[in-house]
Amino acid sequence: MLEQQRTIKQPISISGYGLHTGVTTNLTFRPAPINYGIRFRRTDLPDSPEVPALVDFVVDVVRGTTLQYGEAKVHTVEHILAAIVGLQIDNIVIELDNIEPPIGDGSARPFADALLKCEFEIQDAPKDYLIIDQTVRYIDEKNGVDIVALPTDDYRLTVMIDYQNPALGSQHTGLFNLEKEFLDEFASARTFCFLHELESLHAQGLIRGGTLDNAIVIADEDLTPDKIKRITKKLGLKESLVMGSNGILNDKVLRYKNEPARHKLLDLMGDLALIGAPFKAQILAARPGHASNVEFAKKIRKLYQQQALIKKYQFEKKEGIVFDINALHKILPHRYPFLLVDKIIDFHLDEKIVGVKNVSINEWFFQGHFPGRPVMPGVLIIEAMAQVGGILLLNGLENPEGKLAMFTTISNAKFRKQVVPGDQLVLEVLLRNRRSKIALLEGKAYRNGELAAEAELSAAIVDRDSFENGKKLL
Repeated sequence: MLEQQRTIKQPISISGYGLHTGVTTNLTFRPAPINYGIRFRRTDLPDSPEVPALVDFVVDVVRGTTLQYGEAKVHTVEHILAAIVGLQIDNIVIELDNIEPPIGDGSARPFADALLKCEFEIQDAPKDYLIIDQTVRYIDEKNGVDIVALPTDDYRLTVMIDYQNPALGSQHTGLFNLEKEFLDEFASARTFCFLHELESLHAQGLIRGGTLDNAIVIADEDLTPDKIKRITKKLGLKESLVMGSNGILNDKVLRYKNEPARHKLLDLMGDLALIGAPFKAQILAARPGHASNVEFAKKIRKLYQQQALIKKYQFEKKEGIVFDINALHKILPHRYPFLLVDKIIDFHLDEKIVGVKNVSINEWFFQGHFPGRPVMPGVLIIEAMAQVGGILLLNGLENPEGKLAMFTTISNAKFRKQVVPGDQLVLEVLLRNRRSKIALLEGKAYRNGELAAEAELSAAIVDRDSFENGKKLL
């Protein structure tokens, strides 16, 4: 895989109508600078707003993936994104003068061909690969979906589909080398649907631009004269409809024996582009669809954001440590004698964090609490929890250095074991709820494996400058 970022050398335009909305759209691919990412630009709207190709902005997954940022919306982005990923383009602008890109022939090939004509420009910045070093899994038992990411040193996708429909049956496919396989083996795979779905899809306001030239229709039921008349009228088809001897409406010839499975892999490629970074992993997907792809992409994007934050503060990789004391000094404003956490050993963005406080006889508070019977004050155990929780909250922000977590309430605090010199406190904090600038945390402190204290904490996220200047917290 490529190691440097790349974009295209020159703009190129294509036109056509959208699959679901039927609108006519002019699309232009344009070069973009390093670290710009992939963005859709709606030139038909005031100020030409952009929609980043990120899973954070997905608003609809019904038969396609739709993005929206503010008033700008773009339907059916997956085929374009698959072409961009397949050609390993990192930075690009996709200009549109309408709400949906052209469908072309229903595959990613028209977009790939256009991009190839632009040629590529290697940029002076390394690719920011997400290295998936742990198993990540998404399961939807109701729909039989199972998607898993496994560590590997390359980009690999394997897809199995099974609609439990005799007209299609079970199919599988796999991509193991982008450079060698994408263009010839996958880019031309077209979108598909079943004959029995046509009328219901049209009733939902979809496939307004659908024809037999941009989609494969799998004949899974009889085609009666009344049905032919209804479908032809609703879809505005000019050609007559006949049952195909090959199981495809009008005997359309498949480009690959397992073309539906290959198109599902294309959809998966496009949807996983919404992670926002190229990645190295083996993805195994059983019965994927846009809804499951997006949920899986959310999990992987969170992992990417977490790794980016760790790299920002933890310069030296240490086994068993997420943030060492040097990193904590960059994140927390606390200093001696009130920094009550020594390291972070586990961190799951917006979910959970685990810190460690080694309790020494040299702690300042043991001088008076209590002479001859040193016991760590319960309020400082709570403070240690709060500091660990503050790391969890502040690292979910774009500019954590400029923020403070001010704790507003402590509830249900219980102290079960004394903490004395020589003990090690393991501080586990879970994020229970987060709304705008307010968060609810649940903290537990373990002394040598035993629960020593627990509490529920509420915190307000405030600007550090505002706090230092004496302004109100909220």
